[in-house]
Amino acid sequence: MTIRHLKTARSQEARAEDDAKTRAVVESTLKQIEEGGDKVVRELSNKFDGYDRETYRLSEDEISALMARVSDREMADIKFAQEQVRNFAQAQRDSMLDIEVETMPGVFLGHKNIPVQSVGCYVPGGKFPMVASAHMSVATASVAKVPRIIAATPPFKGEPNPAVIAAMKLGGAHEIYVMGGIQAIGAMAVGTETIDPVHMLVGPGNAFVAEAKRQLFGRVGIDLFAGPTETMVIADETAADAELCATDLLGQAEHGYNSPCVLLTNSEKLARETMAEIDRILTILPTADTASKSWEDYGEIIVCDTYDEMLAVADDIASEHVQVMTDRDDWFLENMTCYGALFLGPRTNVANGDKVIGTNHTLPTKKAGRYTGGLWVGKYLKTHSYQRVTTDEAATLIGEYGSRLCMLEGFVGHAEQCNVRVRRYGGINVPYGAGAPYREPTE
Repeated sequence: MTIRHLKTARSQEARAEDDAKTRAVVESTLKQIEEGGDKVVRELSNKFDGYDRETYRLSEDEISALMARVSDREMADIKFAQEQVRNFAQAQRDSMLDIEVETMPGVFLGHKNIPVQSVGCYVPGGKFPMVASAHMSVATASVAKVPRIIAATPPFKGEPNPAVIAAMKLGGAHEIYVMGGIQAIGAMAVGTETIDPVHMLVGPGNAFVAEAKRQLFGRVGIDLFAGPTETMVIADETAADAELCATDLLGQAEHGYNSPCVLLTNSEKLARETMAEIDRILTILPTADTASKSWEDYGEIIVCDTYDEMLAVADDIASEHVQVMTDRDDWFLENMTCYGALFLGPRTNVANGDKVIGTNHTLPTKKAGRYTGGLWVGKYLKTHSYQRVTTDEAATLIGEYGSRLCMLEGFVGHAEQCNVRVRRYGGINVPYGAGAPYREPTE
């Protein structure tokens, strides 16, 4: 059995160099924002977005005026997409239950799912107005009942994009800012004189946005590390042809200049035909300048002998989007463990997930699918546990075990928390600083 690379991407070493440069820029910029607040945010917005305002928060009148520029058909399409996202998010939310159980007589344990109290949703839009990202972050936060939802997006061609602003407002954003990149992420997380900091950041973005979220993690929560788009097509000759494979690869490569796109197949014939079809499509694709650069630097063609090899390679790469078109799609669904989202069969595609079908399109990249899934309503919820002891007998019994276990670890102060309850509710005279004696249970 062999695995053959007909086309390889840039080396990991070269990618690491890019990452190091990005880290340095982000670290310096975040420090400037923390020290300079609104003044620095304005300077950065002028420098990187060519956009200047006294305040970058849109007023309700401005939001209404922008929404009025969205056609009836466009507004209906936005509402349809948001309905699909909301419906699936609500179904997910309904699956998350608060619980309380009596684990032994008089001892009740439970948990509550409590929304994060404020969230900053970043919606990319400097190059392409990512209307759908507003559904994924803002509308899903609204389903989770987050009390304060703020949203930020860069200007598009020198002004707020009406469709993006409409999607944010319809999604449930309470505050809308026209800011992009590091300055938007930093302002929402660190706060400025006019922007209260949030508890959590969500949303996809370019390498600088992803790195800013990474550096701010801990100070605020984040959904996940969602950097440049990645896509993988797993295909065989029974379910796919070169046109489908090439179209699905280039459809995601147009996101940016550094969007990895991988074909994984057991057919060298399909692989070579797909490479030729990619060359053909790039001569007619309006976004070929971007897509061709991604394909040149980050495109890969991998040919395997067996489906087991294909599965192993796919799990190792852990791509954000995985389009599966084979004679055993359900087998991949059953056995794949590391990915962002699966798109099963030739009738669906990644663009469905990106824009309209209802699953969330903010997904793990850079192998993060090994340890996390994508953004969903549960990311906005914190599961907090509690306990309640309602009888003297339970307080005494749990206290006795707790006392001895605390002393086993050398925590005398902990043991006394238990002992004081044993004395008070059980009438047992435990010497100070000693473990409670063992009592045989009574029948």
